[in-house]
Amino acid sequence: MAQLNKCVLAYSGGLDTSIIVPWLKENYGCEVVCVCADLGQSEELDGLEAKALASGASKLYIEDLRGEFLSDYVFPTMAAGAIYERHYLLGTSFARPLIAKRIVEIAALEGADAVAHGCTGKGNDQVRFELTFMALNPKLRIIAPWREWHIRSREDALQYATEHNIPVKQSRRSIYSRDRNIWHISHEGGILEDPWQEPEEEMFVLTVAPEKAPDKPAYVEIDFRQGVPVRLNGESKGPVELLKALNKLGGEHGVGRVDIVENRLVGIKSRGVYETPGGTILYAAHQGLESLTLDGETLHYKDVVAQRYAEMVYNGRWFTPLRESLDAFVRVTQERVTGRVRCKLYKGSCKVVGRQSPYSLYREDFATFGADEVYRQSDAEGFINLYGLPIKVRAMLDAMGPLAADNQPVTDIVRD
Repeated sequence: MAQLNKCVLAYSGGLDTSIIVPWLKENYGCEVVCVCADLGQSEELDGLEAKALASGASKLYIEDLRGEFLSDYVFPTMAAGAIYERHYLLGTSFARPLIAKRIVEIAALEGADAVAHGCTGKGNDQVRFELTFMALNPKLRIIAPWREWHIRSREDALQYATEHNIPVKQSRRSIYSRDRNIWHISHEGGILEDPWQEPEEEMFVLTVAPEKAPDKPAYVEIDFRQGVPVRLNGESKGPVELLKALNKLGGEHGVGRVDIVENRLVGIKSRGVYETPGGTILYAAHQGLESLTLDGETLHYKDVVAQRYAEMVYNGRWFTPLRESLDAFVRVTQERVTGRVRCKLYKGSCKVVGRQSPYSLYREDFATFGADEVYRQSDAEGFINLYGLPIKVRAMLDAMGPLAADNQPVTDIVRD
């Protein structure tokens, strides 16, 4: 393998990334700098630096990216209304471009000529990392050990760690593959590989079972300013504080569980179970406010954009001209998405039960079924006649058959 000077590795401190450090040094003869991104995964970061250094790394950066994650990635995606394949709120998808972006920045600071990640060759994350590397610094060499080395199992990895004196904490390993950040937690593997099997209750981390949630509903009010949540129950909160509070409240009421079979970019289907309590509440509230403040044409076209936006985020195409252009459209739609929404949480459900905005397009005097002086119901007749004219003409043609230029029936051309 071609020798390198320095490589920056996306590092979690788990078994895989721990053995990648000596593997890179052994096979590429390079210095290894590790980067751990704190996205609110609630994993212990204390002692991580000593572990990275003991594995052979020269340095470890621990980066708190939670605020940037929510403000620059999560909230814009929510404002777009992007949901992948009807249910997935993209919790892992938009985390990877941010991590990869910070790795590229640190590679520049360190004068590194390569970057590496621990993603397998069977998933979506390898694409998300590498497209970001390509977009932000195409000169960097990209190394994906799982596509190169002989290691094929956890047992292989443990043996490699032992042979290279790498400190690996022996702990009971979950049967599930999980990814967690402040927005969500995902579960894959184990019994979930059989799409007929119902998830076991002990698998869930952030939410209680809906049937065990409180018998009394909870109400929560969220204020938005230009599409961004800024207050919770009348109290101003920053993005991290606000989402943590919503996660706790939503989790207590069993809100945000999703069980889907999704289409991976790499061509296979996978079954995943996601918990996104606070995010589910925010999506519902945001959509409720948009129903009040966006005109019909814009709202309907925005639904078209939302699907394309979701596909781009899921497929790792965050740093692309099209995503940036779609963001520009979304930002304009959010200029008047300001107001307050009240949601009712009850045994796994989140329903919008109130909404108000100084930019509301809803007019009670127009919409009322009672007597009013602003809407003449007789006007509807002319509108319907014009609106339905193309339908009427086609129906007349079907009844009479094809017509010649003189409007006489024509049958010989049709027969020929």
